Amino acid sequence: MIKHLSLKAYGKINLGLDVLRRREDGYHDVRMIMQTVGIFDRVDLIWKEEPGIQVETNLYYLPTNENNLVYKAAKLLMDEFQVQEGLLIRLRKFIPVAAGSSDAAAVLFGVNKMFRLGLTTEELMQRGVKIGADVPYCILRGTALSEGIGEVLTSLPPVPQCQVLVAKPGINVSTKFVYENLHANDLRPEQHPDIDGMIRAIKAQDLQGIADKLGNVLETVTVKEYPVIQEIKDKMVEFGAIGSLMSGSGPTVFGLFTNPKAAQQAYEELRYGESSGLAKQVYLIV
Repeated sequence: MIKHLSLKAYGKINLGLDVLRRREDGYHDVRMIMQTVGIFDRVDLIWKEEPGIQVETNLYYLPTNENNLVYKAAKLLMDEFQVQEGLLIRLRKFIPVAAGSSDAAAVLFGVNKMFRLGLTTEELMQRGVKIGADVPYCILRGTALSEGIGEVLTSLPPVPQCQVLVAKPGINVSTKFVYENLHANDLRPEQHPDIDGMIRAIKAQDLQGIADKLGNVLETVTVKEYPVIQEIKDKMVEFGAIGSLMSGSGPTVFGLFTNPKAAQQAYEELRYGESSGLAKQVYLIV
């Protein structure tokens, strides 16, 4: 029996995000290029003899009951396999993204290992989609094409080495609001990003080609509602980013850099300079 596991729940960005249509069941069919990045939350799993799941977190406003995805992830496996012991989950969040898909994925991985449930990665991914559409990808990690509602995954070659600057303004965006105002079935062809072109650029290891194909159809809603997102994108490009994009439904923005010095200058400008009011959290990933 493993009594303590310390795990890293890595963040992710969308290099490309297209919404194909709104389905009859209310979900949306998507095509996304997902990429793991080197910032992470810390998840500690601690075995307890007494039954039950307990969650502790470093952020006072996060739920510590079944409304937290890490709780749901642990309960899903522990119920299925009738685990009689208990579990303490200590979650320390650092990733500037609201969703907890990567944390839930780490808990699924950890519970499987701690209680020796014997599930394969594929089997964990099949269960993960019950918690959230992004959870299977967060188990897989790396560079991948995500289709369906996000659960159909195809691994892609790694993106060439570069610096990634991540900045989150001090606002929160409702994913529900963004999708409800997208009107996916009425989008014009030119509003859709070139996902196939992005895949070709990744396979060719063409970083500039990848940057040129960056696209997120949800920007048509979120940027209009929150202009600060465009301001951050513009600032990153002004300081040397070869491309910049809003990730997911926002408000987090990232920029790709091929010049480490330029990336550092952009980081310092957004963190400490005249533009420091634009973003509340800024991370440079080298």
